[in-house]
Amino acid sequence: MPYVKQERREGIFLGIAGQRMINISKIECPGDLNYAITELCKSWLEQHGTTYTAINDVIGVLECAKLEFYRRVAAPYEDKKIDENGDVY
Repeated sequence: MPYVKQERREGIFLGIAGQRMINISKIECPGDLNYAITELCKSWLEQHGTTYTAINDVIGVLECAKLEFYRRVAAPYEDKKIDENGDVY
């Protein structure tokens, strides 16, 4: 996890009605995004217990989210760039 300065950490989360909510407008760089995702995963583990199974579940969710993001966002972007600039292969 990136070691985001404390004052930046506080802005990334909002306290609303006793709940910690991610403040998307304050996520300005990849380190902030990494911090927010890490905190979300840590909170989930706190609620469900830090066990091998729970850790494995979190890693599985992150991997599936990564793959889905690639499939839905990155691959179409790359296809568009191939059409615009020509294929390398």
